[in-house]
Amino acid sequence: MQRRGKGSNAYRKPPNTFKADVKFRDKLIDGKVTGEVVDFVDDPGHTGLLMTVRYDDFSENTLLAPEGIKIGDRIQEGTGAELMLGSIMPLKTIPDGMLIYNIEVKPGDGGKMARTAGSYATIKSHIGDKVTVFLPSKKSVDLLSDCRAEIGAVAGGGVNAQPLMKAGKSHYIYHATNAKWPKNRGVKSNPVDHPFGGKQHHKGSSSMTSRNAPPGAKVGHIAARRVGRRKSV
Repeated sequence: MQRRGKGSNAYRKPPNTFKADVKFRDKLIDGKVTGEVVDFVDDPGHTGLLMTVRYDDFSENTLLAPEGIKIGDRIQEGTGAELMLGSIMPLKTIPDGMLIYNIEVKPGDGGKMARTAGSYATIKSHIGDKVTVFLPSKKSVDLLSDCRAEIGAVAGGGVNAQPLMKAGKSHYIYHATNAKWPKNRGVKSNPVDHPFGGKQHHKGSSSMTSRNAPPGAKVGHIAARRVGRRKSV
């Protein structure tokens, strides 16, 4: 909606909620460097646990912690890194069937996919300079072999197992991650708040919307290829 694009306080990230910028170092390391896990960080802006890694050159980085790692464990990073829990390696050096997380979409972007608590992806195959990865969404994607990933699964897999008994708890959880909550249906809104509002709780017109529509009208089926029932053969 147009009000969200304005960036008011209701849609703005609360300050000091993200304690660290979680991403890999800028370039793929030729060879390997070794680091030690020195601390864990409980970040309200991430569902997964974070870990602070201190490398042999005394530089530090904050990464997503894998399930089963502990303080004092060592990880490796680079093209010559060994298959260790939490190690950062290019996809071309990771064997088929290995569990990975925090996967780069493009080489050098720092990690974009499979980052939530308990999530992981699986290496399916290597074909030329492409690696097929089976994602947590049950879809497969072909990535360049120089894209990096961490070995293992993100820690904190049971974070959503406990039911949220009160609306207030949901409010603070979503607020920490800068997610809009609750999400009301457009047909429940007033006409001034939503294009589907004020029509006796039904849209009253087609929900197909142009891709070039202004922000206040860009709701519903945006640039849909087709809508309606599919004819049976």
